Amino acid sequence: MVLRGPVVALVLLGLVPAALWPGRAGQVAALWLLGIALLVLVDVLLTPSPRTVGVTRATVPQVRLHETTTTTLTLHNPGVRHLRGMLRDAWVPSAGAARDRHTLDLPAGERRTVTTTLTPTRRGDRPAAGTTVRTHGPLGLAGRQVTTLVPGAVRSLPPFRSRRHLPGKLSQLRQLDGRSAVRTRGQGTEFDSLRDYVEGDDVRSIDWRATARRQHVVVRTWQPERDRRVILVLDTSRTSAARVGDEPRLDAAMDAALLLAALASRAGDRVDLLAGDRTVRARVGSGSGSGPGGSALLHRLVTAMAPLVPALLEADWPLLAGAVTGLTRRRSLVVLLTALEPAAVEEGLLPVLPTLTAHHRVVVASVADPALRDLQQDLGTVGAVYDAAAAERTETLRQRTSTALAQLGVTVVHAPPEELPVALVDHYLLLKSRGLL
Repeated sequence: MVLRGPVVALVLLGLVPAALWPGRAGQVAALWLLGIALLVLVDVLLTPSPRTVGVTRATVPQVRLHETTTTTLTLHNPGVRHLRGMLRDAWVPSAGAARDRHTLDLPAGERRTVTTTLTPTRRGDRPAAGTTVRTHGPLGLAGRQVTTLVPGAVRSLPPFRSRRHLPGKLSQLRQLDGRSAVRTRGQGTEFDSLRDYVEGDDVRSIDWRATARRQHVVVRTWQPERDRRVILVLDTSRTSAARVGDEPRLDAAMDAALLLAALASRAGDRVDLLAGDRTVRARVGSGSGSGPGGSALLHRLVTAMAPLVPALLEADWPLLAGAVTGLTRRRSLVVLLTALEPAAVEEGLLPVLPTLTAHHRVVVASVADPALRDLQQDLGTVGAVYDAAAAERTETLRQRTSTALAQLGVTVVHAPPEELPVALVDHYLLLKSRGLL
């Protein structure tokens, strides 16, 4: 049972007769309250049960983080009485529900739909918390309500902020592939065509047989390799939970992985994703080709990444390395998106790298924290000096770890969140241009 605003108004109105008969104010107030209680009781008895309302939810569309979608509830009144009241479609706070309270006006035997706007503020699956149906009595004094869970969740996808860099990187890729008017002389392993020698060409590219045949110097041109394999390994262990700026390190790593996957798929390379810590939590199979195929791959990637959250566990790198080996024995570009935390790298990652580097080209992509640089530059107070010393020591240990990785033949790409995606794809394009994939 719920009481409505008119009950409060009636109680306050009872002060008038109490003031008119001050000698019997107590008796008058008691009688007045008793009368109100009887009216409320009658109103509750006459109120239709909210449990008779059938509530179903349509599938909630996926949406990118901080973008808006809607969820629709269908209400059905199977009874013979007209229902009036309120309905609240409650969600967890991070779902960003707005205008979730709706007026209920449901004639007998009819259906109505109500729509709630959702703007998720956190990535992942944001579930509905409960749907409350409140029906009002004919006197407007009281009502009845019930809360039930109508299953539903909105999946908030990674925002892919680095998408804005994709057109420029595709232009560079077209130059490497010879698909634009500007053609580069990048060395690949796939023969493309013959052309006349011009000053500045590598003499090693001269085709002597064709030169003898044509009576002038001719060089071979090559195109970057296609149909190579790129394997993205996303670390979801405890080191990915550290916040860099306003979001976890994991989210910044996802952004870099998406930009590289989008570019590599357009280049005709096969792209795979593995995400995990102590277990493999997400796996997206190979995809290749530009156009619709690349778009389909990107959709599968963001859908698989959306529910991932950092686990407060150490990464099992032997397990993840075994998963990479299980995908292919063909030489591939393996990108490990993990933190350059010295203890975690030296104890977990370093022992498995010789096996990976023996068969693959390995790149470690790490999210740098700009706050460390700020701490190193702030020497205004004694406390700030200690902070700067701690930041300097952290940077020294990171550089030592990077050196150890480089000695094993691993390339380290370490940059702040907004710069890491571009730095990673630039390295990929460099490998393409040099024929090193």
